[in-house]
Amino acid sequence: MSEKKRLVIVGGGAAGFFSAINAAQLANNLEVIILEKTHKLLSKVRISGGGRCNVTHQCFDNKLLAANYPRGNKELLSCFHQFNAADTIEWFSQHKIKLKAESDGRMFPDTDSSETIINCFLNEANKSGITIKTGVALTGYSQTEDGQFILHLSDKTTLHATFLLIASGGHPAASAYSWISNVSNHTILNPTPSLFTFNIPNSPFKGLEGVAVEVTLTLPGYNRTEKGPLLITHWGLSGPVVLRMSAWAAEWLGKKNYLTEVSINFLQGLNHAKALEIFTENKNTYAKLSLATNKFSTNIPNRLWERLLECANIDKQLQYAQLSKKQINTLVNLLADFRVAMNGKTTFKEEFVTCGGVHLAEINMKTMESKKIYNLFFAGEVINVDGITGGFNFQAAWSTAMIAARNIASRCNNS
Repeated sequence: MSEKKRLVIVGGGAAGFFSAINAAQLANNLEVIILEKTHKLLSKVRISGGGRCNVTHQCFDNKLLAANYPRGNKELLSCFHQFNAADTIEWFSQHKIKLKAESDGRMFPDTDSSETIINCFLNEANKSGITIKTGVALTGYSQTEDGQFILHLSDKTTLHATFLLIASGGHPAASAYSWISNVSNHTILNPTPSLFTFNIPNSPFKGLEGVAVEVTLTLPGYNRTEKGPLLITHWGLSGPVVLRMSAWAAEWLGKKNYLTEVSINFLQGLNHAKALEIFTENKNTYAKLSLATNKFSTNIPNRLWERLLECANIDKQLQYAQLSKKQINTLVNLLADFRVAMNGKTTFKEEFVTCGGVHLAEINMKTMESKKIYNLFFAGEVINVDGITGGFNFQAAWSTAMIAARNIASRCNNS
């Protein structure tokens, strides 16, 4: 029998548990230990999807799947060829968890409870004999001449390991990664928040909290357009369209200190000229009706329509026929390009996501092993990969964790 090897995984989150379970079950002689610096395991799994756990996204084309990652999309394509959304569904099915898809493609356990996923992981870890240490952080590490890791822990003890897998998640401060870069000399890209809502002080939509509308969203100065539902909140703007834009523009917005204009098109992408043409037709068709009837765009909820009329300084009791050319032009301008001032951000619920972390160029994305240190692996959000909302961040965690687990197990079995 070959000598027993030890894998130590830093991080008791989604990627940490998934890699631990699969490595333990694939390797013949592998002891697996998870280190979690807090006393909470799988905390993001617990809160994801409002407590339902958005496990993955119903996207089975690897190229389309990779296109949902503002950072890491090219590199993740090779990962998805090894383990993708369909593989995720199959893995959970084999562990007696059925995933269901919603109309927008998000996939959840059919119990609608994140506890289903958490209990599965904890049970599998227990069955596989995985040791879980909470309240213990890795503060630094070194390697012996024969390549063994000596891990220095926050409780002043040390651990020896054959393999080290860092799956410690994303952090808002670069200092949280210093223990990685100090020893391994890995480049750490400055962490920047992603997936957040827009704060709009003195919002013109105050009092309309909870109103949702389909819009086209742009940030003047940033070359990207997003379409989808916008949600008006107490602090500003949220909804899928804002969250997607926040992910793609995360670095740009960070450099601007979250101070910028936001342009909202309420006309589902119609430009000013086309909207003016349609409104002029409406003016003749509905000449005797008041503007309060909102015949111009049924896409816009009535309460919001009345607020937009107020912003244009137009009485909602006016008939369409009574509108002047100047009033029509003012209203169409607002509908096609409503500008609000963003000043700050708010974390989306409790789902904190960052871009930044370990530079992807220093990781072999086919194995998730460091290009600098033998037997050092990475998985999950600690690397510079992040996806838009909708289950994509968990899918990246499952894929990178599985690839790392398979390669660690293979090396363990063949040594």
